[in-house]
Amino acid sequence: MQRVLLFDVNETLLDLAGLHESFAVHLGSEKITTEWFNQLIQSAMLSVIVGNYSNFAEIGKAALRMVAERHRVTLNDEIIGEIVGKMRTLPAHADVAEGLANLRENQYRMAALTNSPTQVANEQLANAGIKQYFEKVISVEEVKTVKPDPKVYHHAAKSMDCLPSDCRLIACHSWDVAGAMSVGIRGGFIRRAGMIWNPLFAQPDVVGDHLIDVASEIVRVDSMG
Repeated sequence: MQRVLLFDVNETLLDLAGLHESFAVHLGSEKITTEWFNQLIQSAMLSVIVGNYSNFAEIGKAALRMVAERHRVTLNDEIIGEIVGKMRTLPAHADVAEGLANLRENQYRMAALTNSPTQVANEQLANAGIKQYFEKVISVEEVKTVKPDPKVYHHAAKSMDCLPSDCRLIACHSWDVAGAMSVGIRGGFIRRAGMIWNPLFAQPDVVGDHLIDVASEIVRVDSMG
């Protein structure tokens, strides 16, 4: 059996706190960062449901316009581009490098599976200092849809030349993990601050507060066969 791990990128590996200053300056509160990202995900999922695929960066800009309007703030195109562009320079969470190193030492094949465009994701991982851990970056733009569309997870397994059952997806979003599990991929859920497992779906066999914990548990579970 191949040991393939697929990783969500934004929020799971990279810390959106890197956007806090921009949201505080331009929209009045760093807390709006989370509101914006939630609107981004909602809009991305809507694009799947209605069959109107858009580039994730463009969805991000549209979501920012919506959030700004909600808070009665006017942002010009330059500021919107500046804020969304800072997604490329987000730092990795403090636990990420150690967790990834543990998994590499245990000879897992690893790939990033992201809603971000390929070029953006490669820049993100390089700027965060963690690109070397990944065999490849798999972007949803390759199938013109977004997670949690089942097509994305099937494509990811095919890209890694393995069956879905040979993969595990690690994310801090329950919708992403549940989406992967729906096609036979195993799951790993990171309970980052504010992230709660959706009780409508069966919980994966690996759950932890940080990637360090999740990585150790993956190794332990897999060693048991």
